[in-house]
Amino acid sequence: MSDMATATTGMNTDTTRPALDRTFSVAPMMDWTTRDYRAFARTLTRRTLLYTEMVTTGAILHGSPRERFLGYDDVEHPLALQLGGSDAGALAECAAIAEAWGYDEVNLNVGCPSDRVQNNLIGACLMAHPEKVAAAVAAMREAVSIPVTVKCRIGIDDQDEDADLAHFIERVADAGCEVFTVHARKAWLEGLSPKENRDVPPLNYGRVHRLKQQRPDLHIGINGGIKTLDECQAQLEHVDSVMVGREAYQNPWLLADVDRRLYGKDAPAADRHAAAEAFRPYIARRLEQGAKLNHMTRHLLGLFQGCPGGRKFRRHLSEHAHREGAGMAVFDDALGLVPRPQDTSLAG
Repeated sequence: MSDMATATTGMNTDTTRPALDRTFSVAPMMDWTTRDYRAFARTLTRRTLLYTEMVTTGAILHGSPRERFLGYDDVEHPLALQLGGSDAGALAECAAIAEAWGYDEVNLNVGCPSDRVQNNLIGACLMAHPEKVAAAVAAMREAVSIPVTVKCRIGIDDQDEDADLAHFIERVADAGCEVFTVHARKAWLEGLSPKENRDVPPLNYGRVHRLKQQRPDLHIGINGGIKTLDECQAQLEHVDSVMVGREAYQNPWLLADVDRRLYGKDAPAADRHAAAEAFRPYIARRLEQGAKLNHMTRHLLGLFQGCPGGRKFRRHLSEHAHREGAGMAVFDDALGLVPRPQDTSLAG
C-alpha cells in the first residue's frame, strides 16, 4: 500500500484528500484511536471519517513537541481533531493550529464524563453551560475555515432529555454549529464511573431521532451501542450519520465492509491477511523512527477475532511485541500462525 509510505511530520499541504463525508465515523477514544490505530484503519476503509483521541487545549498550547499531540500520517484523511477545553480563546487558537496542520475538521468534546476533565470544565459537564459552548464554537468558527462540530450527550444527571437537550442544541446552533454527533445516553457525573457511563445509562435512540425531526436543518449523527453495519443502516433511516466506538476497535474487521455497504465503493482489503500486510510498510517505517512494535500491533489484536489461529496470533503479539528489540519478525511470525482463507493446515 503505497500511501503508507508518506508521513506527516509537521504541517500538511496536501490538497488532494478525499471529500469529507460523515456518513460513518469511528469515535474518538482515549488510548485507542491513536495515530497507529488510525493508520491501520485505513487498510480496511478509505471513506470512514476518523477522529483523534481527545487532545486538551493545554496540551497543544503548552506541550512539547507539538508533533506528539498532533502528528499523523497522510493516509489518515479524512481526519478530525477532537479538542477538550472550555476557554473560547484557547479553543480558537487550537482550532487554527489544527487547520494549519491539515486536519479536515475540529470537534469539541461535550460528552466525556471523567472526573479529570470535569475538574477542568471539559467534556460532558459543559452540557450544563450551553452559553459557554456557544461562545467557544463562535470563536472557533471565526478562527478557521474548516468545519467546527460538537459531540455531546443527550443530557447529564437530572437534566430533562427533551427540554434541556433542545435548549443546548438551539443555543450552540445559533452560534454557528451545523453538525452534532449525539451519544444517545445521559452522562451521570454523580454516582457513575466513566466506564459505567458507557453502559449503565439506558440508550435512547428515539430522542436523537426526534432531534433530527425537530432540526432538519442540522446534521445530526448518532453514537452509542451500535455494533453492526445492519444497525448502522437502520440508524441512517433516521439520522444523517453514525459513529461507532468500541466495536470498531475491538473488532476492526467491521470496518472492512463500510466502504461497500455505506459508500458503494470497493473495499481496500480483500481479506484480513491483505489488511495486515498492507500495514507492514507503516510498521517498518515507525520502527525506524524509534516507535515500539507493541504500540502498533496492540491495535491489531482483534483483527482475526473468530478466525482459526486468531488466538495464536493475539497471544504471540501479546507475549513478544513488547520485548526490547522486537521487530518485524515478531509481526510476521504472528501472521504466519493464522491460515489464509484457502489454507486450513495451520488451524488450531
